[in-house]
Amino acid sequence: MNRILRIIMKVALDMVAALFMAAFSMYLIGEGLAPEKVQTYLPAFLSSLGVLFVATLLFGVYKGSFRFAGVMEGINVFFTTGCVFVASLIACAAWELNVRFAICYFGTLTFAMLAVRFLCRFLRYLRRVLRGTTAEKKAVIIVGAGEAGRMLLREIRTSEYVNYRPACFLDDDTNKHGLLIDGVPVYGAVDCVKDAAERFHATEIFVAMPSMSREIVRGVLEKCRDSGVHTRVLPGVYQLMNGEVSIGALREVSILDLLGRDQITVDLGEIMGYIENRTVLVTGGGGSIGSELCRQIAAHKPKQLIILDIYENNAYDIEQELRRNHPALSLLTLIASVRDSGKMEDVFRTYRPEIVFNAAAHKHVPLMETSPNEAVKNNVFGTLNVVRMADKYGVRRFVQISTDKAVNPTNIMGATKRLCEMIVQAYSRRSKTEFVAVRFGNVLGSNGSVIPLFKKQIAEGGPVTVTHKDIIRYFMTIPEAVSLVLQAGAYAKGGEIFVLDMGEPVRIYDLAENLIRLSGLEPGVDIEIRCTGLRPGEKLFEERLMDEEGLSTTQNGMISVARPILFEEEPFFTALDRLYEAAYAETDRMKEMVAELVPTYSVDRENQ
Repeated sequence: MNRILRIIMKVALDMVAALFMAAFSMYLIGEGLAPEKVQTYLPAFLSSLGVLFVATLLFGVYKGSFRFAGVMEGINVFFTTGCVFVASLIACAAWELNVRFAICYFGTLTFAMLAVRFLCRFLRYLRRVLRGTTAEKKAVIIVGAGEAGRMLLREIRTSEYVNYRPACFLDDDTNKHGLLIDGVPVYGAVDCVKDAAERFHATEIFVAMPSMSREIVRGVLEKCRDSGVHTRVLPGVYQLMNGEVSIGALREVSILDLLGRDQITVDLGEIMGYIENRTVLVTGGGGSIGSELCRQIAAHKPKQLIILDIYENNAYDIEQELRRNHPALSLLTLIASVRDSGKMEDVFRTYRPEIVFNAAAHKHVPLMETSPNEAVKNNVFGTLNVVRMADKYGVRRFVQISTDKAVNPTNIMGATKRLCEMIVQAYSRRSKTEFVAVRFGNVLGSNGSVIPLFKKQIAEGGPVTVTHKDIIRYFMTIPEAVSLVLQAGAYAKGGEIFVLDMGEPVRIYDLAENLIRLSGLEPGVDIEIRCTGLRPGEKLFEERLMDEEGLSTTQNGMISVARPILFEEEPFFTALDRLYEAAYAETDRMKEMVAELVPTYSVDRENQ
C-alpha cells in the first residue's frame, strides 16, 4: 500500500508540474493567461498530458527512488519530455498554435521534473549534514582521484551510516593537481601524504587504486605508512565491476600488500581433472590447511568428500560451512585420530577413498620441542597408518602436506616431517598408489601464525614480540598454499616432493614495524618491539632444499620438483619399529633416535 501511495504522489507531483509549466510557457511566449487563450491551448496541453502519463510508464520513470536520483533517472526524464515535445508540436501544428509553446514547454517541463527529483536528493543530503557537524566527522584522505576514488567520495557523502569527511585527494597524475572533484581538492602527489595528513588533521587514509598492480600499491602504502595515519585499502577491481564496493568493504591493510607480489593463481582445469567424481579423504580436515583444502575440493565436484579430524569443534565448523555453501555435496565428517590404526583401517575399508590429502599433524615448533614423543606418535606414525591403508586399499593418489622445516631440521617437528617425506617416498617405490609430498613455508592466517599474534599485541598496546631481529621467513596465504597443493597433486607421478615458490623471504622484524605503522602508531614510540631470543629448535632462516636435492620445473612456474634422496628402505622401516616402541614407552632419548634416522637433523643439545 505504501508503494502504491508513493507512486500516486509522484504522478501527482509530475501532473501539477506539467500544469504549471504549461501556464508558464504560455506566459513566456507572450500569449498571456487570459481565459480565451487558455481555452485555445487546452487541446495541446491535454494531448501532451496524456502522452506524459504513457511515457512515464514506458520509460519506468516511477520505478526509481527520488532520494537516489542520478544520471539514469535524468535520462529517463529527458526521453519522457521528448515524447511530450513531439506530441505538443503535433498538436500545435494541428490547431495552428504557436510552435514556440512546444519548445518552451519541453524546456520548462524537463527542468521541473528534474528539479523535483534532485531536490529530494539534495534535502536528504542537507538533512545528513545538519544532523552532525563537520567537527564530529573523521577527516580522511583518499589516495587515487580516479573512478574508484570518485565512487568512494560519493558513498561517503550520501551514506547515512558513515561518519567521515573527505579532506582531499592525492594522485600522482599532475594534470589533476589543483582540481576540485565534487568540491574536494586534489592536494598533490602521494609523496605529499604526510603534509596533507598534518594540514587536514586526517585520522585515516583510504587507498582507492584497485586496478593498480600490487607493486605500485605497495609503494603507495609505504608512503602512507610513513605518515603515521591508519590506512585502509579499497577492494579489487572485480568488485567494482560487480558493484560490490561500499565504504563498509574497505578492508584493513593486508600483509600481502607489503610482501610486494601478486596473488598466485592456478589452472583450475587441472584440479578438476583428478578431483571430479572421486571420493576424497582429507585428514586433519578441520585445521587451517585442511579446512581450506575441503573448501576448494568441494568446489570441484567430488563424488564424496570425507573430513577426518580428532578435534570435533573444528570439524563441525567446516562441515556446517560446506553444507551451507554446497548443499548438493556428498559430505561425511568423521571424528577419529590418525594414530588409531584400527580406525584408519575401518575408514578405508568402508569408504574406499580414491584420493587422500594428509594434513593431520602437530605443527607448533616450541610445543613439540617439549613433547617430542607426541610429535613422533602423531606426525610419523599417524602418517604411516594412513599411508599403509592407502596402499592396502588401492588409493589412486596420496598427497602428504609437508613443510620447509623438514629441510635440514633444527627442531623435532621438522624432523618428523622429514620422516613423513621419507615414508611417502619409500611407499611410492613399492605401491601402485602415487605417493607425493608438498613443501611450503609459513602460512599467513593459519592457527598460530605470526600476523594474528602481532595484531593482537598491537591491539593490547604492545609490546610486539619478535624472537630475533634478523629472522626471515617465506610466506604464503592459505588459499595460495592449498591451490598449489591441489595442482601439485595433478602433476603427481609418484615419489616426488613438490616445492612451492613463495617469492622472496621477508624479515619478521620489518613486518612488525610495518604493521604498527599501518595501524597509525609509531614503532618504538607508541608500540615497543621486543626481541625475545630464538626459541628452542628455531633457526634464522628456512631452506626449501637439502644439498642433495635438485629442482626440475613443472608447467606451473610456481611449482618445482625436488629430486628424491635414495636410502635403504628395510633398515629404515626396522628403525621405525624401534622408534614406535620407544615413543609409546615415553623414552627421554627421542630426539637422538630421530637424528639417527634423519642425518640432517641438528639436535638442540642445550634444550634437551
